[in-house]
Amino acid sequence: MSNTLRQHWYWYAAGIGLVLFFWLLAPILTPFVLGAGLAYLGDPIVDRLQRWGLSRTLGVVVVFLILTLLGLIALVLVAPMLYQQSLALLKNIPDWLAWIQNVALPYLGVSLPPGVQLDVQGLKAIVAEHWSSAGDLARLVWAQISQSGALLITAAANLLLVPIVTFYLLRDWDHLVDWIRSMIPPRHLPLISRLAAETDAVMGSFVRGQFSVMMALAVLYSIGLALAGLKLALVIGFIAGMLSFVPYLGFAVGFIAAALAMLVQEQALLPLVWVALVFGAGQIIESWWLTPTLVGDRIGLHPVAVIFALMAGGHLFGFVGVLLALPGSAVIAVLLRHAKQQWLRSPLYGGGAPAAPPDTATDHDTLP
Repeated sequence: MSNTLRQHWYWYAAGIGLVLFFWLLAPILTPFVLGAGLAYLGDPIVDRLQRWGLSRTLGVVVVFLILTLLGLIALVLVAPMLYQQSLALLKNIPDWLAWIQNVALPYLGVSLPPGVQLDVQGLKAIVAEHWSSAGDLARLVWAQISQSGALLITAAANLLLVPIVTFYLLRDWDHLVDWIRSMIPPRHLPLISRLAAETDAVMGSFVRGQFSVMMALAVLYSIGLALAGLKLALVIGFIAGMLSFVPYLGFAVGFIAAALAMLVQEQALLPLVWVALVFGAGQIIESWWLTPTLVGDRIGLHPVAVIFALMAGGHLFGFVGVLLALPGSAVIAVLLRHAKQQWLRSPLYGGGAPAAPPDTATDHDTLP
């Protein structure tokens, strides 16, 4: 065992223990991870309210009231339309299958294998039966959820825990940061403080900025598709915007869904031009204005790194891993940039030559 390993074994043991902790307790960590994320996002707002003379607790209450008011406005204005379009989307699936089987496949010269067909009439009968007996989608979902009482109780408890955890973490955020700082050995405090500041810059720009990009794209796609005449504009635009945190996934899913919906609705190819224009304009605005302005192109994460982080986090820790993937990849990106600078200054890299000058990062140097 090397001297370095013997001297710092407890740090390695703590890291392994932390990973094991998340792995074992992943099923119950969701409300705490969500609460910590919301507290992190809300801390700058509360800090600004404190600078305006409010107490920390009063600032947290003001933020909660504002978020609640915005949520109620969105619920009253947007939720009914989104709900109705979601019902229409589900109800139109049999018609989509009928159009694919009777129009699209013959037009392309493709035929289904003998004995194989899209059971359109059967799907229509099932939808009609459940529609008349259940009345609406909420009852259908409730019938499925109510079969598992434990799952329902767990989901409700997690939902109620999120605002409680967020409130207390947001109120005591500065104390938690000070406590962590006090536990760091003084000789390492300057380096760790610098790395923490860089990590905060990356996560702040990426997480807060990416959420703003998602909302902006959802609004842009919804308005654009509505102007193009698509009846399901709101639900498809919302889904495309929310999926845009995975590079190109929101664009691909939204464009395919909108194209299929427009084909079934209009029975013509010309309206697809408007769908293509909407998503093309969305990609241009996102690449040239939204992402550079709201996220920042010098400290963002590479699309491949984002996709890998999401998949790896979900595979290792489930839904909690997905929530922790982007913050974790931001931390790793900062550590890798620091390791690169140390490597370029090391005698092993220079072969005895003078130390390399400080690293001047380019856009490509920000890749983890």
